[in-house]
Amino acid sequence: MAEKKAFVLRINPDMLKEVEAWAADEFRSTNGQIEYLLQEALKARKSARKKKLDK
Repeated sequence: MAEKKAFVLRINPDMLKEVEAWAADEFRSTNGQIEYLLQEALKARKSARKKKLDK
């Protein structure tokens, strides 16, 4: 597994509450949920860029 780098994240308290609730619903930690959401966003971005280049 790749080494993970720690960093500070500033986040709106209301948004954090929503992410925490979402994480609990999906049996993930808050950190795990944020990583999951970022990974999914990166996959979507790569897919969209590939589609744009294929046109």
